[in-house]
Amino acid sequence: MRKLFINVSVVLVVGILLISLVWTPILWLFILVGPLVIIGVIDIFQEKHSISRNFPVLGRMRFMMETLRPGIQQYFVESNTDGRPFSRINRSLIYQRAKAVDDTVPFGTQLNVYDSGYSWLNHSIAAIHPEDLNQDPRVIVGGPDCKQPYSASIFNISAMSFGSLSENAILALNGGAKLGNFAHNTGEGGLSDYHLQPGGDIIWQIGTGYFGCRNTDGTFNDEAFKERAHLPQVKMIEIKLSQGAKPGHGGILPARKVTPEIARIRLVEPGIDVISPPAHTEFSTPLEMVHFIKKLRDLSEGKPIGFKLCVGNKSEFFAICKAMHETGIYADFITVDGAEGGTGAAPLEFSNSVGMPLRDGLAFVYDALNGFGLKKHIRIISSGKVATGFDLVKNFALGADMCNSARGMMFALGCIQALECNTNTCPTGVATQDPELSKGLVVSDKKVRVFNYHKSSVFSAIQLMGAAGICHPEQIQRTFVYRRVGPNKIETLAQTYPEIPEGSLVHTPYPSQYELDMALSSSATFMPQFGNVSKVHPQDASAVIDGEVMKKE
Repeated sequence: MRKLFINVSVVLVVGILLISLVWTPILWLFILVGPLVIIGVIDIFQEKHSISRNFPVLGRMRFMMETLRPGIQQYFVESNTDGRPFSRINRSLIYQRAKAVDDTVPFGTQLNVYDSGYSWLNHSIAAIHPEDLNQDPRVIVGGPDCKQPYSASIFNISAMSFGSLSENAILALNGGAKLGNFAHNTGEGGLSDYHLQPGGDIIWQIGTGYFGCRNTDGTFNDEAFKERAHLPQVKMIEIKLSQGAKPGHGGILPARKVTPEIARIRLVEPGIDVISPPAHTEFSTPLEMVHFIKKLRDLSEGKPIGFKLCVGNKSEFFAICKAMHETGIYADFITVDGAEGGTGAAPLEFSNSVGMPLRDGLAFVYDALNGFGLKKHIRIISSGKVATGFDLVKNFALGADMCNSARGMMFALGCIQALECNTNTCPTGVATQDPELSKGLVVSDKKVRVFNYHKSSVFSAIQLMGAAGICHPEQIQRTFVYRRVGPNKIETLAQTYPEIPEGSLVHTPYPSQYELDMALSSSATFMPQFGNVSKVHPQDASAVIDGEVMKKE
């Protein structure tokens, strides 16, 4: 192909030059031919791409088609139900609710109700009219040591940092939170001017980099924390242990992105790489962690303090519960993030293969807190692919008191799932720092859409609760939601995730499913204590054949 390109190029160039001797206007063809020849020559001599080197000019069509593929896939190939991470059905629903237009559907469900994983809500003959229910159910967050409890909406904006999102996106999100009286989580990137300007309620997230409350060496700064924690808009403070999209993974903000503004917000040096370590430096054991919670509560003059995690080793969470039980120092809330959670950029292996999915993690955290008798002091927030009223209800059934949404709120802003969050080229101006792109996001319009989406989603959850004959999210039980687990087998969430009795993890014997993890856990360390578990020698083991234990004679 290279020889063909060279021969054709020579023939075209020589031919045009010869003809120009008798007809000069033909030289205008060089406007078309010239660039193609130059591109082809570049392709032949470059060494990075074999396709372009072997197929000059034509090889570039492959890269062009790769660029166009996501859009073609989304608009012309995928069905309404198979889009990822969010299907077109869910995206369209969010757009309709954000724009306050008709969100009803014709002709029945497009879902296959006999597919494994299909779930539904049990309705009641004694249904309640939604207009008779509280249209804005609230949850009080604050344990026995909290002096400034917060009355929170059941649906709030999940953690997204300024830097990951544009300033206009942050302004619109917080403006929507102000209009709808719900909360906006800052993400670990710090408390920016754009979070504060509209006046919406703030959940200030503090990650391993302690951005906004750090010393120059990256350690925690008490005075910087107090200054921001005392702001009246800051209603709750969340310590981020891990997130679902990349649990156990720190981050780096490259020097070129550390502008003077970002540096001022995060309390870092401009023009220098900013490293977020994978773990906190202020504590290294569960006991140290709960004392850090107490420290933040004291410094903030009694505001609710909680932490966010994607569940990993169950023994580690049991260790935290043991520390809270032993010291009497409780978190005011715990945010459970699922492995299906999103982020602007994550390593593929972490996004696909690390961390516990939301339903499993949420049910476990509720059961662990209940088993230690701690749930009455602690609110649970669920976060991870929450988009519809039914998503809210399912999470309430598994033990959540409130839900957070990130990507749902991004769709309300106008996100089209272009999957360019990590390239700084977001076409809708949401996940970019390019001022020319972010100008396309009009704050005055988008904040109303965020408000509309929140209001409609909460009302949808209220309608579902009314259909089930219940008045408040706290009344939803796991028995209310069914799930197909096979072609002819269904289970309630109570069967899939059986609850354990309150207080059953305080004394032995523990529920059998948690005996091993309880034995491995200690309030003195996050590391599993394998020395506490006796080994089974092969000669003492019983053989299992076809599910039956065959005892040795």
